[in-house]
Amino acid sequence: MSVGYRKTLVSAQGDGPTLTAAAAATCLPGQAKVLIPGGALDAPGKLLHIKASGRISSVITTPGTARFDVRLGGTVMFDSLAILLDSVAAHTNVGWMLDILLTMRTPGTAATLFGQGTFTCEDILGVPASAPKGVLSAILPWNSAPAVSGNTFDATAANILDLFFTQTVATGSLTLHQYCAELVSFE
Repeated sequence: MSVGYRKTLVSAQGDGPTLTAAAAATCLPGQAKVLIPGGALDAPGKLLHIKASGRISSVITTPGTARFDVRLGGTVMFDSLAILLDSVAAHTNVGWMLDILLTMRTPGTAATLFGQGTFTCEDILGVPASAPKGVLSAILPWNSAPAVSGNTFDATAANILDLFFTQTVATGSLTLHQYCAELVSFE
């Protein structure tokens, strides 16, 4: 029988930057970008568990989309794809939660990860326009079948773990308030 353990790699000690541009940018505060040692993801089945939360704002007429990606050593290893934001109502500083599991499939110098997650927020297309509004949860990657990442990274070397956010139009904003990355292993 194997025994599992969780090791918290990092948690945010403050807010990330408020992102307003229509461009990919890290949503993490500087201290939350953690260096994962080479070999930490050395076996199939090891997991990276990423949890984040914060606030998001968008307008009615051109809300655009929200997109998160997880990068290891600068390489995108998980992409949420473009999540459609609510085009029925404007949203100002509503909460969101992100939960992503990345499972090592192929370790080594050309390592691959399998990723899935959820984005839970009031500002997702399909939320009722009038109270009680509630929230929706989007299964990630958005509107796509889950698959092993098409990108690879060198898991034998140290890699910086980073979380990026992209909005397609500069009519909204996103701020990360909480973040935690954990390594989950079984021995």
